[in-house]
Amino acid sequence: MKQPQIVSVCQQPAIADTAIRYFQDKWASPESLMVYEDCIRHCIGAKAPLPQWYLLFMEDAVIGCAGLITNDFISRMDLYPWLCALYIEPAYRGRAYGALMLARAKTDARAAGYETLYLCTDHTGYYERYGFSYLGQGYHPWGESSRIYAAPL
Repeated sequence: MKQPQIVSVCQQPAIADTAIRYFQDKWASPESLMVYEDCIRHCIGAKAPLPQWYLLFMEDAVIGCAGLITNDFISRMDLYPWLCALYIEPAYRGRAYGALMLARAKTDARAAGYETLYLCTDHTGYYERYGFSYLGQGYHPWGESSRIYAAPL
């Protein structure tokens, strides 16, 4: 079986429209569609190392995604960068493809000079397997809270 390939929108801008549609399909509400489109389009050619948006391809099919951003709509704006929107298609789960995406985000964050990677989630037990430790609660603008995790780079 072929190995999946992680492709960065910043490095291959031709996949921007595919990335926009995929992230919108997996993560957006009708109100937030433009958030993904605007952010993904503006990462291309940006001087800063963030944001980064990644698609995971198995041959020509997109089977996952993730982002590396400055803040994941959470109150702890003193912390960055953040891993966001990690998703692996159900048929491809259990093959450590999420670990590949996490490793790429960690590598790129380290290369950009960051010492820690953060994420917010309601999941427990998954991210701890990949070097993340619970840091505390964070609060979203829409009134919910999430667990914040940190991983040293």
